[in-house]
Amino acid sequence: MISIGIDPGTATTGYGVVKFDQNNLICLDYGIIKTDKSLSDSYRLEILNKELSIIIKDYHPDVLSVEKVYFFKNYKTAFPVSQAKGVIMMTASRENIPVYEFTPPQIKMGITGYGKADKLQVQKMIQVTLNLKEIPRPDDAADALGAAICAINKIKKPF
Repeated sequence: MISIGIDPGTATTGYGVVKFDQNNLICLDYGIIKTDKSLSDSYRLEILNKELSIIIKDYHPDVLSVEKVYFFKNYKTAFPVSQAKGVIMMTASRENIPVYEFTPPQIKMGITGYGKADKLQVQKMIQVTLNLKEIPRPDDAADALGAAICAINKIKKPF
């Protein structure tokens, strides 16, 4: 099974691709999709759609998981993130890929066993879980790997 995790944003969207094979989690790829803030919002969302489509075609995932926007202090950031999430979900839908949504505390709980773990704890657990040489960077990519792992865990054993 292959899972793509996404940490949505318009400026920076993190992605992580994880394979579950014979009871092992294997990191296939991770990184970010970056868009230039000088571009129009609609063009930035189009870039996100195209780049995510390429990743989907490269890895043929069975599921896609996305971080759920559940709390924001600032409307100016919540709205663009929600737009990006909509494009991500539409892109997955066009490819007939089931989408799972997880809040940040759910991802933290799924990775560390503690829903209020700090970023470094989560990143270290992702590093250990995926047998990576170093902590995945940037943070958006690490968060996406966490979401990908959570989708696999949910399918293997619902929590």
